[in-house]
Formats: sequence, structure tokens, C-alpha cells
Amino acid sequence: MKRTEAKSIAEIIGDFMQQEDIEDAVLEQKALRLWQQVVGPGVNRMTTERYVENGVITVKISSAALRNDLMLSRTAIITQLNQLVGKPVIKEIVFR
Repeated sequence: MKRTEAKSIAEIIGDFMQQEDIEDAVLEQKALRLWQQVVGPGVNRMTTERYVENGVITVKISSAALRNDLMLSRTAIITQLNQLVGKPVIKEIVFR
């Protein structure tokens, strides 16, 4: 049996995620968890539902005025989320 160089657990998990094509789904969920950090606790309290599917985060906002404000800063929020996860996995945010 041929020996190879040892890999760290992080490298093994990363290789597995790429091989099974689940890396983007995991990063999408990470971006969803980072939502509060990006928009702040005040805005986060006004969101009643959040989910992500195929790179699109859907957020239900209880205030129409806040929804309009967030629509104006949608691009900046997407950019910050993608920077925090390290890969452009979020393509769009839908506010309801």
C-alpha cells in the first residue's frame, strides 16, 4: 500500500463537499446564518421568515417601509454575504 501525505480534516471535508457537489448548498446556508450580522439586529427582528434555495434568499419583512429600504440596498447586502462566505453563492434576495 502506497503512503500519501497526511491531510487535515478540513481538507478532507472540503474535498468531499466538492466531490459530492454540496459545497454551494452549505455556503448558502452559512450566508443565511450570517444575515443578522450583515443587516443588524434591528432589521433581523423585523424578518419573520428566511430561506435560501438555488442562490436566492427569500425574506419576509413585516414592514413595507423597511422592505423598500432593503430593496435599495439589496446589491450591497448580497456583496457582503458573498464576501463573508468566501464565494459568490448568493445571486438574489427576494423581499416579501
